[in-house]
Amino acid sequence: MVIKLIGAFLAEIGFGILFNIHGQKLWAAALTGTLGSLIYELVMQIRGGEVLAMFLAACGLCLVSELLARRMKTPVTTFLICALIPLVPGGGMYYTMLAIIQGNTMSALETGIHTLGCAGALALGIALTSAFFSFSMKKS
Repeated sequence: MVIKLIGAFLAEIGFGILFNIHGQKLWAAALTGTLGSLIYELVMQIRGGEVLAMFLAACGLCLVSELLARRMKTPVTTFLICALIPLVPGGGMYYTMLAIIQGNTMSALETGIHTLGCAGALALGIALTSAFFSFSMKKS
């Protein structure tokens, strides 16, 4: 698990450089992404399921991104997009298309529905956390 987290951190640094993030913001974005990967790995180890792991990782990423954005006076997307990219289910999309090309309809449907569930969990986690954070900031 430590090797996966180191890999996630290095990937986050790479995406941060690609998105032209500099200085402390780059390190904060990389650590935010690593936190998301940590949440994902922990949930997967307790057999929580990939969709639940994606949802909780997205919630954690969004919460930390919102807090960092306010502290560093930067848009939330600076941290969120960079941290979210490694969680995107690209492999599922690839295997769905491969199954379609090979004519394996049942495998394509199974993989495609699972991939859509993972992508939806990411979107729902971000939307709910962002809405909750926005609502709580307006109340205070």
